[in-house]
Amino acid sequence: QVHLVESGGGLAQPGGSLTLSCVGSGFAFEWYDVSWHRQAPGKERELVASFSATGRRTQYDDSVKGRFTISRDNLKMTTDLQMNDLKPEDTAVYYCNARAENDYWGQGTQVTVSA
Repeated sequence: QVHLVESGGGLAQPGGSLTLSCVGSGFAFEWYDVSWHRQAPGKERELVASFSATGRRTQYDDSVKGRFTISRDNLKMTTDLQMNDLKPEDTAVYYCNARAENDYWGQGTQVTVSA
């Protein structure tokens, strides 16, 4: 059975940091591109950062470049999103995604940035 489970969300102050983690199981994690997406209230889900399975390429949305870092550990079947210098506009539900021959999503974790 396939699972993607996120953790690490919560409340942070502007300028603060959070690290989101996502652990996969039940599929060949190392062959999948992984990514983090977010969806704010009333907005569409958007891609935040991605980490390819081959070539180990990373990409970031312009809004998070220089602040967020995506990583992956294929042995542990995890991908993390380190978020620094958080802004109120980063408030959203964050989703982990793994995509190759199939497309898997986690259940989401809430990140709220507020003073």
